[in-house]
Amino acid sequence: MSIHWLRHAALGGLLLTANSLALAADSPWQVRLGVSNIVPTSEPGNIQPGAIDIDSDAGPTFNLAYYLTPNLAIDVLGGLPFKHDIKLNGSKVGSTKQLPPIVSLQWHFAPDARIRPFVGVGLNYTYFYDEHLDNGAKLELSDSWGAAFQAGLDVAIDDHWSLGGDVRYAKIDSTVKIDGQKVGSVDVNPTVYSLNLAYRF
Repeated sequence: MSIHWLRHAALGGLLLTANSLALAADSPWQVRLGVSNIVPTSEPGNIQPGAIDIDSDAGPTFNLAYYLTPNLAIDVLGGLPFKHDIKLNGSKVGSTKQLPPIVSLQWHFAPDARIRPFVGVGLNYTYFYDEHLDNGAKLELSDSWGAAFQAGLDVAIDDHWSLGGDVRYAKIDSTVKIDGQKVGSVDVNPTVYSLNLAYRF
């Protein structure tokens, strides 16, 4: 009798463990850690002192995604501040820091395949701070809201882990003030290239 009971207990334990692992694999939450390179296009808008360029910068980023269905997910991109040098006619004239969180609605075409392409569309908010010009003048760049677009690919390692990469394009149009006077606007419009390691809970 005791051996029979132990067999049932062992079988029940295995079934419970398998069920717990299945539930874990089906969790709607996913976290990504990686690195992103932000490459502004730096179109000068209606500022006409010369050719304005905002340099690229790379740094660590993270994503938190919630899957509404196996195919549809809400994704939030965040990261540490990025610092960009500002150049006029090829010479550095100042710098700025910015935080570019992006919220996207993603469509995953093959969520159960090993190779999983996806696209996304969303909203970007860019917060500029610590702006300055090297000549001592006060520089101000207004915060910006704009559309964001994304295409990416995940490669599954196992039921939880995957390696991924994606490209995003965000619309950023910032009003520029120097010593409190509006001098025009600049269209930053960066392309964001990211590589990451993801874990699905």
